[in-house]
This record gives sequence, structure tokens and C-alpha cells, in this order.
Amino acid sequence: MRYPEVVANIGNMYGPNFTFLGVPSCDLENPESYADSSVVIVGAPIDSGTSYRSGARFGPQAIRGADYLPHDGERPHLAMRIDGLKELNVRDAGDLMMPGGDLVGSLEELAHATEKLSRAGVIPIVLGGDHSIASADVMGIARHRGMGKISMIHFDAHADTGDSQFGALVGHGTPMRRLIDSGAVRGDRFLQLGLRGYWPEEETLLWMRDQEMRSYEMTEIHQRGLNTVLDESFACVTDDCDGVFLSVDIDVVDPGMAPGTGTPEPGGMTSRELLEAVRRICFELPIVGIDIVEVCPPYDNADITALLANRVVLEAVSAIAKRKKGDKYSATQNLLDR
Repeated sequence: MRYPEVVANIGNMYGPNFTFLGVPSCDLENPESYADSSVVIVGAPIDSGTSYRSGARFGPQAIRGADYLPHDGERPHLAMRIDGLKELNVRDAGDLMMPGGDLVGSLEELAHATEKLSRAGVIPIVLGGDHSIASADVMGIARHRGMGKISMIHFDAHADTGDSQFGALVGHGTPMRRLIDSGAVRGDRFLQLGLRGYWPEEETLLWMRDQEMRSYEMTEIHQRGLNTVLDESFACVTDDCDGVFLSVDIDVVDPGMAPGTGTPEPGGMTSRELLEAVRRICFELPIVGIDIVEVCPPYDNADITALLANRVVLEAVSAIAKRKKGDKYSATQNLLDR
């Protein structure tokens, strides 16, 4: 379902209208407004798919504003020596109209937006919202690039592969199954990182195995090392696929470092591990879309979760810009020698 009376840029659904760190705004219905952009930020302010604590609808607003520096549309990266916001001409299209009472219609609005951006040659970065949005933002890009032609890297404490959620097919516990069942993403080109806790049950795990998904539990990552896991995974996600979609559920990070989320699960990654992994993924792989989800400001403490999500965006755009420019980068090289 589309909402024709509000398809133009509505700004932000909740609170003051401002862009991500002051980057210029754009209008999705006016391609000329982002014709020179390589990345466009889109807000997906909906949490109707949550199963526990709601509030992620306020995530896009919190992520946009979480910074102690001036919101001047500039962020030169210390380590990578590049300003991704400027280099990629990043624009912010504001929030999509996503009424909480119409989850299915709202998700179709999001799929329409990411398909439009993908066809324009733009990488969408979607600020959620709960993780149900992944079933839509990835689908929109797959409609353009071809079903099964994009692979997925999914950071999360939870697999999100449930067949249903309290009887509903759509929710934040089901998007990855919907994507695989629809053919948008192949199971054998689906990588999950950071799983832990007490769900899903055996039946769902067997389904995941049958799809040939590769899911790394947090203990395996800790024992083997995150870089080792990424080394062996990159060949899989780039084989026979045209691009990679990166989906980051902020609850992949330990709730001691990211308390502002709806379904916190102890024992997760550190914020540093997530940021370094996102940097490496976006520098080494052909990224075609990104979402950052499940930031829940009502449960945040001193905005530390929103700030982490903000930095996920900045690590991603900096690394994408570095890759696009063809520059070399090594994390082990001394800062002053780069």
C-alpha cells in the first residue's frame, strides 16, 4: 500500500525535522535532489513488529542526532583519512510515512523506496525501526538487482528466522525467513554473526541448516576470533552474487554497551568489535544496502546506544567512500604513516 498524500519528503515523523548530522536533505519523489549522491539515508520509524519492548520507532530520530560535534554535514574519519559524508554526497530523505497500525503497508512503502534508490544507483542506508523492516528494504533492492542476486550479512543476537510470530508471518522475529522463502536472498549466501541466548527452537535451527545458512554463535566468534570468521565468510557472500546487504541489529552488542534495545541479550560483541567489523565489511565488499535497527531510545542510557548506531553509519560510509576512491587501507598500519 502507498500513501499518495504523503509520498513527498515529510521530514521526521516524530519530533523536530533535522537530517543525519546536518547532511543536505532530499526528496525521494524528486530524483534530481539526490542525483549526485552515492548514499541516501532513509528513516523507517516503525516498531509494530516487536515482540517485547516497543519504542524503536523513535530510533531514526535518535540515530540522526547522536553526536557531540557540530551537525555540519562533515565527519573526516581519523583512521581512514576520508570524509564519507562529503565524498559520497550523502543526503537524508527523512522518514517514510509508516503508520504503526499498518505494518504490512508500511513495509511495502519501504520496499518501494529502496527499489527506487537502487535503480537510481544509490546505496540506501535505512535507520530503523524494528527488524521487520529487513524483509522490505532487502526485497526492494532484490526487485531491482534480481531475486537471489544479493547476499546478506546479518549482525544480531537472534536469528530472526521464525516461521511466524504469535501467529503473524510479519514481525521482527521472521524477516530472514521471509527473505529466503521469497527467493530474495539465497540461504547459502546468508551469513549471521553474533547469535546467542535461548531461541530459536530445534525445528527452526533444522530449517536454517536445510537452507545452508552460515550462522556464527557468539561463543564460536569469541573462541576463533572475529577476523578469522570474517576471512572464511567473505568468499561465500561474494560467490555468484552481485552485491551484499548489511543488516545490523544493535542488540548484537552486549547490553552493557548498548542497553537501548527492545530484546537485550547478555554476552554480545563489544562496540569496538562491531565498528571494526562494519568498517572492514564495507571496505572489502560491494555493499548495495544497509539497515541499522532495534535502537530503542526509551531504554537507552545517556544515548550510548544511539551514539553507537550513529557510528555504525559513519564507519560504513567512510569505508564505502574509501573503497570507491580506490585508496588502500590497513588497520595494522600506524596512524601517522597512512
